[in-house]
Amino acid sequence: MKFIVSLVCLFSSIQLLASESNVYDFSWLDQDKEVYVLQNRKFRKNKKVYLGLLAGSQINGAFIDSNEFSAHGGFFFKEEWGIELFYTSASGSTNSTHEGVNEQGTEAFYRKVDTSIGAMVLWAPFYAKINTFNKIFYYDWMFGAGAANVSTLDNREEFGTSSSSDLTSETVLSPTWMTNFRFYITQNWSAEMRFEGLHINADVARQDASNNERTEKSWTHYYDFKLGLNYTF
Repeated sequence: MKFIVSLVCLFSSIQLLASESNVYDFSWLDQDKEVYVLQNRKFRKNKKVYLGLLAGSQINGAFIDSNEFSAHGGFFFKEEWGIELFYTSASGSTNSTHEGVNEQGTEAFYRKVDTSIGAMVLWAPFYAKINTFNKIFYYDWMFGAGAANVSTLDNREEFGTSSSSDLTSETVLSPTWMTNFRFYITQNWSAEMRFEGLHINADVARQDASNNERTEKSWTHYYDFKLGLNYTF
């Protein structure tokens, strides 16, 4: 009996994050009975448009410290599904690691993101509540995947015989994804904490043992952490 009571308490403490329309079929009940899981959702996204701003930084740059600012807007055509358009502008500069490599007489290749514009499909399967300090906070946990047209700058001209300090501009189409937590403040305003990735397949300049330049395609992965605000209409 104690085991059954403990099991009931455990499941009652877990947020069941199913859709309001979901039906659960328990085989041990009468087959004519249906059990519905109700969400009691206070903040809704269905058929709503939102706009938002984000600011953050790249967290894995080997030779570049980069800050980013993003503007995005989206529309949820269902409570769990939506689309988002975004524009990002980045400002990056070489860091102490890059300078340390150069001091050893070796050129360090780097590529930094200048701007990106793209679109993502959003999936918001998790909706939950936190009761903290006698106050309830509501939030969504979302995922997104899509593609972006990315403009980058790299220092390939510093390799080989030219040794120019001019940066080379290149534009590529790249896959992107994100996961975020959206914390609701009011019916219109929400705060956002976002982690996103961008993966670029483009030319990378290298030097061989004879200091000859060679260029080859290679993947570069960028991961960013951002905070921001959204306004829902």
